[in-house]
Amino acid sequence: MKIRKDAIARFFQESAGEAYEFRELMRRFGVGKGERLQLKTVVDELVDAGKLVKLKGNRYGKAAGAAVAVVTGRLSAHRDGYGFVTPEGGGEDIFIPARYLRENLHGDRVEVRVIARGRTGKPEGRIVSTLERALTRLVGRFEKSKNFGHVVPDEQRITRDLFIPPGFTGKAESGQVVVAEITLYPTPHRSAEGRIVEVLGWPDDPGVEAETIIRKFDLPHAFPDQVLAAARAVAQSVAADEIKKRVDLRGQQTVTIDGETARDFDDAVSVKKERGGRVRLWVSIADVSHYVKPASPLDAEAYLRSTSVYFPDRCIPMLPEELSNGICSLNPEVERLTVTAEILFDKGGNPVQALFYPSVIRSCARLTYTAVKGILADNDPEQLNSWSHLVPQLRLMEELALRLMEKRGKRGSIDFDLPEPEIILDLQGQTEAIIRAERNIAHRIIEEFMLAANEAVAAHIEGEGVPSLYRVHEAPDLAKLSDFSEFIRGFGYEFRIEGEAIDPREFQRLLAEAEGKPEEKMINEMLLRSMKQARYAAENLGHFGLAAPCYTHFTSPIRRYPDLVVHRILKGVLAGKLKEKEREHLAATLPEIATHTSARERVAMEAEREIVLLKKIQFMRDRVGEEFDGFITGVTPYGFYVELVELFVEGMVPVATLPADFYRYLEKQHSLVGERGGALYRIGDRVRVRLARVSTERKQIDFVLAGLKLSGAEGFLSAQEQYPKIPVKGKRPGKGRKRGGGGNS
Repeated sequence: MKIRKDAIARFFQESAGEAYEFRELMRRFGVGKGERLQLKTVVDELVDAGKLVKLKGNRYGKAAGAAVAVVTGRLSAHRDGYGFVTPEGGGEDIFIPARYLRENLHGDRVEVRVIARGRTGKPEGRIVSTLERALTRLVGRFEKSKNFGHVVPDEQRITRDLFIPPGFTGKAESGQVVVAEITLYPTPHRSAEGRIVEVLGWPDDPGVEAETIIRKFDLPHAFPDQVLAAARAVAQSVAADEIKKRVDLRGQQTVTIDGETARDFDDAVSVKKERGGRVRLWVSIADVSHYVKPASPLDAEAYLRSTSVYFPDRCIPMLPEELSNGICSLNPEVERLTVTAEILFDKGGNPVQALFYPSVIRSCARLTYTAVKGILADNDPEQLNSWSHLVPQLRLMEELALRLMEKRGKRGSIDFDLPEPEIILDLQGQTEAIIRAERNIAHRIIEEFMLAANEAVAAHIEGEGVPSLYRVHEAPDLAKLSDFSEFIRGFGYEFRIEGEAIDPREFQRLLAEAEGKPEEKMINEMLLRSMKQARYAAENLGHFGLAAPCYTHFTSPIRRYPDLVVHRILKGVLAGKLKEKEREHLAATLPEIATHTSARERVAMEAEREIVLLKKIQFMRDRVGEEFDGFITGVTPYGFYVELVELFVEGMVPVATLPADFYRYLEKQHSLVGERGGALYRIGDRVRVRLARVSTERKQIDFVLAGLKLSGAEGFLSAQEQYPKIPVKGKRPGKGRKRGGGGNS
């Protein structure tokens, strides 16, 4: 019997929107068991064509309305082969099964048609067209065979190797890290093809690690000749006639406070005590906009980069060294052009006056966080003696910073105190130690003063009715907070949500309640995960995390392009130059600037995160077999992640290495539960683990619970490799399956 596709399509067109189970379709079309596969193939073809939609319970219906809407978005692939498309206009991510991703690579901009709803009710789709390729090159390890070669991508979300035909391998040797240009994109039946265009070197070389990430994330790392020429043409001293146009602050005790290794200084501060307990603060920021003009080569390159990127052994700056470390850097004992926010605070930390103006300063000292801490917190005699002339001002800075901290706390500003790792390198660039980065009173002083200046500038520009760039942080998703509230109730904590309103003070109350407790870090991290990511926007949406109704970035124009834009706007407001035409131009261009700079910020963060991960892997390679104390930071169907207490290193304990049992994954409880033995592993639990395997290629660290025997440690595989179908949400294995089998949604 031949099953006609047009007959089935016509049947559904006339079905008044009803849905039918597959077995019902078999009955209606008189299809027996022997023809079942033929009918299934025809129905699937109609689904892929967008004429039918697959629903829950193996049911099919006529595709209509929103169900077949074509959505445009970016593809985010997963290392296991499947992916998700994030719609550009917002909305739920659309799941794309692995078998439908053979023609696309991670990051592609695509059109997708929603054709089904999975068991969880989430949309599932098929890619109908590729609008824009995200990659023209990729970085990876070259492997050479007798007649051809292939590149194993460093990006694990690209799951198929790049074929390199004979004659296109260049001088690459097998095992080296290379950059390959894609010459043919993949099809359902053929891998992508390319040619080697650059050999970076051997993977164990620390310099190659950084170069790999630079190429992988396509970070602009070499300034074009015209940009360098423009930078070299900038005078390295301040002209006398320019000083006359500005407020002269050279007579004040102005200082910079930065880390020991900092090379560029874009903020300087000064304070003065006034009557009635009031304190006047000057925050003077490098006037980068004086040297980087709109539409110039320097501006175009700064916009392209949007941000400086910081690796443990280097910085990829937004601006050439002649500016970032030269004339724009507020080095001590030299004149520098700045833009100053002068703010008067009452004894309660409330701003009562704010002035803004172009200025010129002469920093009298380059202080470090360590030196200031030594003076204010440690009463270090050596530091007190070295900086005796500045001690009174530093004490006043501390007093003001504590006032501002208290004021922010009362309004609900959320202060996540999560430890950050600091990578210590030896002279060869190898990881020597991973320590907790210190956050002391000196850091607090600069943080509070910069926050105050950013808020004041944002409020002033908005008050003038001028379009601007804002740093926004929207309120968290209520559903995520509800899940969080349910989860921490099991630890004896309460997180109150009243209706649709979310009060940031409730976050602060909870964090204060957990302070000093074993679960403090877990609650901090879980709460942070429930929040949205801060971004740049051309409209003021407020900053939830800071409990600030109006906020911007003004204080780092050397390393952030949005700050440079805000400087230009502020100076235009102060000079009265922003007429209707200029305001219209700002309104038209700022949304794109916000989108671009937010995207570049995320790329920089990913690159910085990955280089830190590589340094951690490098550090752990020679410690296989050692035992460590840790705590569970994340739980998945495949196992749980453990962060070591002392080393700030995270790895996975695969479920396949746990004591024999059937483990249920409880998503909302962030737990794995052994059904027979009752073992419970959840976020926040303390565990002792043994390092079992470190894979540089997979960028993965695997632990096993201490005391458990791990057979075949040399061939240790991740849980995804050993048990690719681990059950989720309590679904039991089917008959005859091994422990750990079952469906994985």
